[in-house]
Amino acid sequence: MPRPLTIGNGRLLISFDEGLNMRDLYYPRVGFANHIGGHYGRLGLWVEGNFSWLDEKGWERRLAYQPQTLVTQVKVSRPSWGLELAINDAVHVREDIYLKKIVLYNLKNAPQEVRLFFSHDLDIDESDVGDTALYDPRSGGIYHYKRDKYFLMNGQVIHGDGRTEGPYQFATGTKRFGGGGRNWRDAEDGQLEGNPIAQGSVDSTLSFRLFLPTGGKALLYYWLVVGDRFQEVQRKNALVLADGPKRLLRETQRFWRRWVNKEKTDFLDLPEPVQELFKLSLLLIRTHIDQAGAIIAATDTDIMKTNRDHYGYVWPRDGALVTLALNKAGYLEPGERFFRFIRRIITDEGYLLHKYNPDGSLGSSWHPWYRDGSIQLPIQEDSTALVLYVLWDYYQRTRNLELLDELYLPLIRPAADFLVTYRDSETGLPLPSYDLWEERRGVFSYTAATVSAGLFAASAMAGLLGDLRSSRRYRCAARQVQDGLERHLYSEDLGRFLRGYYRNVDGTRSYDFTLESSLAGLFLYGTFPASDERVAFTLTAVEKGLWVKTAIGGLARYTNDYYFQKSHDLEKVPGNPWFITTLWLAQWYIARASTRSELELAKPILLWVTSYAMESGVLSEQIHPYTGQSLSVAPLIWSHAAFVEAVMDYLEKYKRLVGKQPRPTAGLAGR
Repeated sequence: MPRPLTIGNGRLLISFDEGLNMRDLYYPRVGFANHIGGHYGRLGLWVEGNFSWLDEKGWERRLAYQPQTLVTQVKVSRPSWGLELAINDAVHVREDIYLKKIVLYNLKNAPQEVRLFFSHDLDIDESDVGDTALYDPRSGGIYHYKRDKYFLMNGQVIHGDGRTEGPYQFATGTKRFGGGGRNWRDAEDGQLEGNPIAQGSVDSTLSFRLFLPTGGKALLYYWLVVGDRFQEVQRKNALVLADGPKRLLRETQRFWRRWVNKEKTDFLDLPEPVQELFKLSLLLIRTHIDQAGAIIAATDTDIMKTNRDHYGYVWPRDGALVTLALNKAGYLEPGERFFRFIRRIITDEGYLLHKYNPDGSLGSSWHPWYRDGSIQLPIQEDSTALVLYVLWDYYQRTRNLELLDELYLPLIRPAADFLVTYRDSETGLPLPSYDLWEERRGVFSYTAATVSAGLFAASAMAGLLGDLRSSRRYRCAARQVQDGLERHLYSEDLGRFLRGYYRNVDGTRSYDFTLESSLAGLFLYGTFPASDERVAFTLTAVEKGLWVKTAIGGLARYTNDYYFQKSHDLEKVPGNPWFITTLWLAQWYIARASTRSELELAKPILLWVTSYAMESGVLSEQIHPYTGQSLSVAPLIWSHAAFVEAVMDYLEKYKRLVGKQPRPTAGLAGR
């Protein structure tokens, strides 16, 4: 189940599913460790002898965010019970405190007693071995802890006369082990048994009692504080009580509204839904950036149901493209941390491997070092190249020469030297590596386009720092890659560029004629202009062949895409529509536009994205070609970054076409 609601502050990240269950809780790094790991932190209600969890049938739910904030705005109602709930969730921007505000409205012509139950199913440090759950009579809350991870759950009812009251009942117990049940089942009779402590594989439940007058309302605040020792969570709990959860929630609202509006973007003629999704995209991207610079692809762990792994890693490719989108939007601060993160993880040889954990350690991979009796380098070369390309873009916007100088010897030069040497002397093209989709190993147009762009960027940076010999070497290699693209990856017969080719054992090449959306990379990074006739024919063929011909529309990755495949009718559905690939098409319309009317072609695609976002505004990786339902992980931060980048490209081209800004000078001199 995708995650329509995600909140965080760069250390603590929490996400909820469509049933308002807390499903992921990451601390102290975004992406690691997940202390819920896809289990369920439930919210249930007992009303006059009836009980239900909010994810069960009978509830009407509307999930959204407060405009321009990382604070949720949820409405839940059950007309047969005469109840409506208004819920706000947030992670405090500075303190590692999760806050939940619930206002309950009584729609009946009689007073009602309501009990709310919060269940906690934690596997601390992603293991249920050695956990402890205990009731704390001093605070009235419940602790879960192990080693250096401490969680305190507490809350406060605010009565109409201003009186406050803490938790009503509690229970702890064992779960999923040795005959232990699940503690949350204890809540379903409206009472908790009060067991004060449990150890091993444990869970807990905390309840609150509220009395709603006829036609009236009641207010409850619930919070969860996280720290590395008892004293730390006690301090944070005291902070919530002293400052008041209302004030902490408002602080968070105000900060995010100011953060997302700090650049004062002029949206010109773009409609309101595009503007709203643009700002939400920036906020959701921010939740997935760890304080130490790691940019996490996604934190939705339900993907583990189809593969015992997840997206909670740093793909250097994703991180670079997210940074590029933030650069264009004027959010430059995360970029510096990301480049320093890359400096820590790049190999001595100058390449980046498949993916990494948020702490910089090597992530899991399906790319082998050995194949068909030979050693191979298990890399996606576009990842290394894109980091250089985006770093140069970052410098052009910040003029942070000291950062460039700091990164030159440990990052820029090793990476550029690797891109120069990891090439075929016959073609000038890169040697085989995995494609950007991480599925096949060969020589690909997208990879070559990024390598050319990365080398031109390295040439510019080397020249700026006075290393003229390296600058000339990188520029020469970049042109050779570009020439190799034209000579070996363009088909005169088809009139378009090819996906790539594969090296056979006997040294011959097998060409791959599959229509491939990533051929947009030919113009995205400036390797060729969008107006180039060969690029135009290529992208026209991609649009015609990969557009999903159902009521849903959108662009597939490539013909017969197997990943989450929903149809084998390849004429109509060559693959599921992806937000990223469809936005590449919008970027092509934008890049080639020479008039306002041509630019208008991109606007329906931007609106298409908003129409297939989840109710909350979250973008998944892909959608169902017949229903439009979200597929794979959500939110996927690359999808949101692609939307931000496309919007910024649109605004820049609009201003250029109406004469509001000059055409930018070429970023890579001498290219």
